Amino acid sequence: MAIETFNDVLAFVHVVREGSFTRAAALVGVSPSALSHSIRGLETRLGVRLLTRTTRSISPTEAGERLFNSVAPRFEDIDAELAAVKELRDKPVGTIRITSAEHAANSVLWPKLSKVLHAYPDINVEVTVDYTLSDIVAQRYDAGVRLGNQVAKDMIAVRISPDLRIAVVGSPTYFAKRAKPRTPGDLVQHDCINLRLPTHGGLLPWDFAKDGQEIKFQVTGRWVFNSSSPIVRAALASYGLAFVPEDMVLEHIAAKRLVRVLDDWCAPYPGYHLYYPSRRQSSRALAVIVEALRHRE
Repeated sequence: MAIETFNDVLAFVHVVREGSFTRAAALVGVSPSALSHSIRGLETRLGVRLLTRTTRSISPTEAGERLFNSVAPRFEDIDAELAAVKELRDKPVGTIRITSAEHAANSVLWPKLSKVLHAYPDINVEVTVDYTLSDIVAQRYDAGVRLGNQVAKDMIAVRISPDLRIAVVGSPTYFAKRAKPRTPGDLVQHDCINLRLPTHGGLLPWDFAKDGQEIKFQVTGRWVFNSSSPIVRAALASYGLAFVPEDMVLEHIAAKRLVRVLDDWCAPYPGYHLYYPSRRQSSRALAVIVEALRHRE
């Protein structure tokens, strides 16, 4: 295959993957018009249209989708092999991209990785906070962090935290005016501070379990945030009850700035796991990350 065609096929893969000439052009370091010219040249040589272009979107045709599905994995294999060859140097090297929920990024990834990465100056880490169960292969992440019961069976999973618990808390000032809830049903009488999942759009339901009974409760209140830290702040300011991982509020509970309720309804749940594709050869850089994060009893 001529080098020109090889480069044009690679340009086509970038455009389909990014869904935009502008983003793909920025990725490969050329202008959008030059990238468009490459794709048109490839279409001319193949004698078939590969992309359907509108003013708002770009999508592959049937032929384009077949070409992408066939060649994209091969380019990924080439990238992986080149990275593996590069990592034959003395020190692990490369960028490790990780998708993680906010709490795991703050409570596990940063505390553990910040302690060891000074010793590995050639390793770069990119953490994307994301509440969806991302397809890490399709989205080109090296690894993801999710709760143990959310990890797909075809992934290698490494536990990186102990089991977790949720805490429901409110301030003493708030409870001076409201009776403490004894069951999840009592929450209808309370202002509850909601979390709106940024990547789903819906409000996170409050999950409870006791004596084999599980309850998923949709609460209401005056405040809604899209991350947990401001929820704790609002609870401290007496705006209502917060439903957050307990490690975020244990210090406030100990200092009596917050009061815990419904503790007997907050059962432990599986801790965080780092997961990555079993079919992909693990790089030396990823191996360093895995060992740094691995939970040890």
